[in-house]
Amino acid sequence: MTTPPSQLVAVDVGNSQAKLGLFDCRHSDDVVLPEPASTITIANENTVSERLGNWLAGLEPGTLSWSIGSVNRPAATRLIDWLCRHRSDEPITLLAAGDLLLEVRLDRPDMVGIDRLLDAVAANRLRRPGHQAVLVDVGSAITVDLVSPEGEFLGGAILPGLAMSARALHTFTDLLPEVEIAELETPLPPLGTATVPAIQSGLFWGAVGAVRELIARLTADRSAPVDVFLTGGAGPAVAELIGDAARHVPHLTLQGIAVAGKGLGIRSQE
Repeated sequence: MTTPPSQLVAVDVGNSQAKLGLFDCRHSDDVVLPEPASTITIANENTVSERLGNWLAGLEPGTLSWSIGSVNRPAATRLIDWLCRHRSDEPITLLAAGDLLLEVRLDRPDMVGIDRLLDAVAANRLRRPGHQAVLVDVGSAITVDLVSPEGEFLGGAILPGLAMSARALHTFTDLLPEVEIAELETPLPPLGTATVPAIQSGLFWGAVGAVRELIARLTADRSAPVDVFLTGGAGPAVAELIGDAARHVPHLTLQGIAVAGKGLGIRSQE
């Protein structure tokens, strides 16, 4: 009888990069949400690079299972092709909306970005009983989504991420420079005294203002208390400015993938 894999690799393939996390599949009675033992982030064009092989070194082929949530089909295809060549004995699951234990109250659940749904899967393990949850993912795009007190995904809003907005300012103007996203991961002075800091201020505080307003409007007509979970590159800086209800969860999407992965024993919230 074949022994099932004891470790799961959760893969979040985003628009610009893939994040991978290694999780223990063995049952743990006191874990609400699993934490990755190790993680790696790789640009999509380098998804099947030597870095991936080095990260997997020491993990004997046939000992892993793979669960992939992807919003970038070409990058996911390259990764799956690489796995079929180099780790052919390991099961691979490309997650879809129908695979998740999540009620999606939309007409077309299959058209919702899987990363948004996986964030909701993880948030349902973290939110307090009777609380609704707002999920803010600050990545290539910024998503702000609402989960009901019953754990249903209700939809939300999508707006351009910081790097995307910076590129647009540069591309569609004659003189504005492109600003690196790494410079926008901490709160900045609102008053820009030159072009670059003015762009930085506008991008950062514009995103913070949009997130604040969306949280307020998404929950305005609902009486249940709210938990706010932020993830993504600029998540820590934004979380500090949203309020006491906000919590930064750096691996929220990976953890949602791990919960959805086969054979991972996680107890439900009581």
